[in-house]
Amino acid sequence: MRMKWGPPRRLAGLTARLGLRRGTARTRFTALYVTLFLLSGTALLAIAALVASGGSRSSQTAPDGGTDQRATAAQAQGRIDDLEQQLAQAHDTQSRQILLGSAIALGVMAVISVGLGWFVAGRVLRPLRVMTAATRRITADSLHERLAIGGPGDEVKDLADTIDDLLGRLEGSFDAQRLFVANASHELRTPLTTMRASLDVALAKPGPVPETTATLAARMRAELDQVDRLLESFLVLARTQHSEFTDSARLTLGQLALTALTGRAKDIAAKGLTVRENRIDGSAWVWGSETLLRRAVDNVVDNAIAHNDPGGWISVAVGAEGDGAGAVSLVVESSGPVLDQRRVADLVQPFRRLGADRTGTGQGSGLGLSIVAAITQAHHGTLDLRARPDGGLRVTVTLPRTDGRATAEVPNTESGVAR
Repeated sequence: MRMKWGPPRRLAGLTARLGLRRGTARTRFTALYVTLFLLSGTALLAIAALVASGGSRSSQTAPDGGTDQRATAAQAQGRIDDLEQQLAQAHDTQSRQILLGSAIALGVMAVISVGLGWFVAGRVLRPLRVMTAATRRITADSLHERLAIGGPGDEVKDLADTIDDLLGRLEGSFDAQRLFVANASHELRTPLTTMRASLDVALAKPGPVPETTATLAARMRAELDQVDRLLESFLVLARTQHSEFTDSARLTLGQLALTALTGRAKDIAAKGLTVRENRIDGSAWVWGSETLLRRAVDNVVDNAIAHNDPGGWISVAVGAEGDGAGAVSLVVESSGPVLDQRRVADLVQPFRRLGADRTGTGQGSGLGLSIVAAITQAHHGTLDLRARPDGGLRVTVTLPRTDGRATAEVPNTESGVAR
């Protein structure tokens, strides 16, 4: 038989009518405690009143004397009746005073019981609050931590041990996943290198190479390059999720953005894109992995180029917010097809694409923005994707700002790529 712990239905309905159902467990326990106290106190007063009223109904009968004593007995009986009436009135007055005093005491104790109930509920729920705070501190990067709740082997201790076991299984699963991706990416590099070398040997043989063979070799090389980039993306994801930063340094997002634009000048010109006036702050310093942050900025710029309309535009801005402990934002906007904002958030998931040009036949692997999201999260930043009403996408990468001890001169560009 299943046991359901909690207040009875009537008490639950009372707390619901009092607006306490949406409150905390401590509030509900306090309301239940006070309600039970009031019910038990009211029942005690009712029993006391019933007993007091029953005792006042007892009467006595005078003994029957002789004929000579009837006159005297009648006088005595009248005196007794007066005394009994006075005694009954005094008893009733005393009963009313006792009931009134008991009711006042019940009201005072009801107020005190609120404080006692709140205190007791807090002591009972303290282990749960400790478990909640400890669980919130544990993230995917700190699954090795445990709650380690001590105390007697009660239900709370069993719950804490169960959560610790769950964290252990999650840690093993995450480690196995990261290890598999890293090992598989490394192991697949060898056959790819062998296949690429075989193509080079076949094309380097003396004698004329048939045109179909050359075309097929070029296509295979392009596909191998695509697989190589995909494996590299897997490696970056595995490395980022494992927080392996071996090249941490202080750098500026502005310089990374200018480098990305300069390196892609040919792609921008081939598509007829216009780079709008850039507002780049040279004091926007951040701390992190130079390789990973460079990859994140490159991916954002590549996404703006690849999924843009021919003859469109790109806008890149880097700015610092606050002083010292503020944030640094990289904002990349681009023209393009109109996107559904409700589905834009899916772009941070691996192999997710939107729109007609974001299909499997495109040049992207579907990992670009997911890698940006992973790198941003690993650096304690945020990634925000917004569909522009006129078409295109607005990508905002926000990272914690750090003080730069050396200032870097970052050129400002107008209507073009930095030269």
